[in-house]
Amino acid sequence: MEENLSSGENLSSNESRETENQPKPQDKTSSNKPFYRKPYYNRRRYYNKYNKETAPKEKSSFKKLSVIIPLYNEEESVNPLANEIRKALKLVDVAYEIIFIDDGSKDNSLSSVKEICKLDKRFKYISFQKNYGKSAALQMGFKEATGDVVVTMDADLQDDPNEISNLLKKLEEGYDVVSGWKKKRYDPIIKKLSSKFFNLVTRIFSGVKIHDFNCGLKAYKKDVTMNLRIYGELHRYIPVLAKWQGYKISETIVQHHPRKYGTTKFGTSRFFKGFIDLFTVMFTTRYIRRPMHFFGFLGMLSFLVGLVVNGYLAYLWLIQDQYLSNRPMLFLGILLIIVGVQFFSVGLLGEMLVNNFKDENEYVIKEKG
Repeated sequence: MEENLSSGENLSSNESRETENQPKPQDKTSSNKPFYRKPYYNRRRYYNKYNKETAPKEKSSFKKLSVIIPLYNEEESVNPLANEIRKALKLVDVAYEIIFIDDGSKDNSLSSVKEICKLDKRFKYISFQKNYGKSAALQMGFKEATGDVVVTMDADLQDDPNEISNLLKKLEEGYDVVSGWKKKRYDPIIKKLSSKFFNLVTRIFSGVKIHDFNCGLKAYKKDVTMNLRIYGELHRYIPVLAKWQGYKISETIVQHHPRKYGTTKFGTSRFFKGFIDLFTVMFTTRYIRRPMHFFGFLGMLSFLVGLVVNGYLAYLWLIQDQYLSNRPMLFLGILLIIVGVQFFSVGLLGEMLVNNFKDENEYVIKEKG
């Protein structure tokens, strides 16, 4: 009974205290209802519930993340991109570093990057003396990265930093390389069509079943980047190079945004160079250690076709007594036989060079016991 009275007294004292703290209406005659103000702690609790900064971080099995960003003339995009990366990685429980690779920019991109690195020690930069290309920038970034997982992305704000956590989750499923797939693209129609054709041809020739080889947003385990050597325009074929070294490849759909600043670096020359590089990749990955399989096959095929053509002409001359002086096919047969012998000879020379300069470091070791 005494406890109820005391609780009642506390309630009445609290009510009187709340009544004293209530703001008095300016006009008493306007309303008879008292004006109650919502307590501040309620509003704060509601704020914390939906605040991203206080949301629980996503756990990651990786100790450190390295984000490599090649850039060329992207001064307007650099600062917004850095802010978006900070926000996105606040939700991931992993230490990280951001490495900007300035590929000889002619605008103020390098100055903007230096200012960011001065304010935040997690940001680093490397600047080339001139424009060497995206492959060179990525190769340098792979060399400088210290994380056990590496993510690459473009600096034009079309890649979404919030997709980094999804890439890491996909890697944790047991894959070595995860490529982004820009299923819904915000690019000019010519770039969309050429990209679809390019991806289709690459998929057929390489045997790697992903939809977007040239997506800048990719994630790699550290040992993959240590064993890759990319140059020229081979950055488009990193999944192919990794696949043919025995790594597991996968892809995930990522968000793509329209370009806000600057101009695209895509051109028709890059489209044709891409197909030339495809054959370069196929040769250097499949036949660089066994050149006789490539040149020997071509030589044998050419030699046999020439032999059949000349055999048929010999039959016409010997059996049917036909003149061959007016038959251009005779010269074609002779040419095919000569070319076949030359291809075969080049294959033998290649085998000799490979055997003389074979190195144990060319083999990728998965683990040792």
